[in-house]
Amino acid sequence: MAAFGVMLADDTALQAQLRVKRRIFFVSACMILAIPVVRFLLTGTVLPALALVQVLWGLSYVLLGVYVGKGRLAPWLAGTGAAMVCVPAVTAIIHFTGGPASPFFVTIVSAPLIIALFAPDSRLPTLVSFVGMLGAVVVLNVLAGVPPSAVLHQLVVFGFVGAFGLYGGRTYRRLREAEKEAQQQRLSALEQLAESERLRLRAERERAEVERLVLVGQLASGVAHEVNNPLAFVKSNLHYLERELLDTDGPENKAELRELLGETRQGVLRIQQIVTDLRRFAREGHVASEPGSPSEAIEEARRLASVRLRSLGEVVVDVALGLPEVSLGQRHLVQVLVNLLLNAADAVEEAVPPRRARIVVRGRRVDGGVRLEVEDNGTGIPAEALPRLFEPFFTTKPPGKGTGLGLALCHEYVCRAGGALSAENRPEGGARFVLTLKEVREAASAA
Repeated sequence: MAAFGVMLADDTALQAQLRVKRRIFFVSACMILAIPVVRFLLTGTVLPALALVQVLWGLSYVLLGVYVGKGRLAPWLAGTGAAMVCVPAVTAIIHFTGGPASPFFVTIVSAPLIIALFAPDSRLPTLVSFVGMLGAVVVLNVLAGVPPSAVLHQLVVFGFVGAFGLYGGRTYRRLREAEKEAQQQRLSALEQLAESERLRLRAERERAEVERLVLVGQLASGVAHEVNNPLAFVKSNLHYLERELLDTDGPENKAELRELLGETRQGVLRIQQIVTDLRRFAREGHVASEPGSPSEAIEEARRLASVRLRSLGEVVVDVALGLPEVSLGQRHLVQVLVNLLLNAADAVEEAVPPRRARIVVRGRRVDGGVRLEVEDNGTGIPAEALPRLFEPFFTTKPPGKGTGLGLALCHEYVCRAGGALSAENRPEGGARFVLTLKEVREAASAA
């Protein structure tokens, strides 16, 4: 795809160059054809031979411009043709107007410079005009009977002037080559930048998936206990139901059986909910771009974290009704909240002296968005750790208990969505994480 884009750009550049060369031929032809008209207006006379040469010269340039513009004539070949027309035409004009004494004699030296304008990217046309110019000087002086010494002097002077045309064309070609090389280097740098960005995004996704699986691993220790509780009374209820159904007299208390069935159904649904939450949280794939619902995210995060928090203490959820959707995607919002809840659980678990956990999750609507808080009753965050809390690979946990990526990823997700995540210590003890997110309408307006 990149190669096709380069080919298309090269073709566009070539067409633009052909249009410029065609315009040069047409403008030059108009100027040449205007000379006899201006002469007639100024003097009132026309030299037929001189006018014929100028008309033929101008028409030949028109023809060359047409063929160059259509791409039927290579630019270097058109430039060579222009040189083969220009030098004889200028020589004839000088001859008809007085030879070396003609006021146009000095224009012969400009032939290489003029041709360098038509074909600066090719050496041959300028070289042909340079040789033709020197030959024209010799012919004109021989026809006029000029001494050889004077002819030699003119050849030396005109030769140096004509060499400027050759050098100018060479300098132009070198500049063009340098420009093409620089363009190629720019394209190569852009391709490398695009590849680096692709690899960075891939590494970012993999890092996010690893951190998500780390969270799932932290939850896994509590999953067995959380599943075993409903499984225990489901098995007990099923055993009781089996015994009642095998009783030859049939069940006597149908209301009690219905209650048992209801408890059993709730236990199965609880197990199903745990498995569904874990599967949804740990699944791979790209993050959806839909906005997040704070109320639903808090409930899902609470269910996920409950397998770890239930044995430590209580989780108090204080969320106002009707919270608007926010700019952070649902999956990332759940991951951020789960991470904060598990960090709160770790903080309380490591507190000295030991205490029963009390983790509070609050949600309030603020001006332009939503403010969420997760606070615990642990020992708080060390003062020296607060400035570095959201740095990648920085952790206050013992070796083997943390990767140092959880809070860094949470901070990155929130900031990318236009929100803010901060941490502070509560005056009464413990830590508080404050998450501020923009309302979807506010975020769209800002964008």
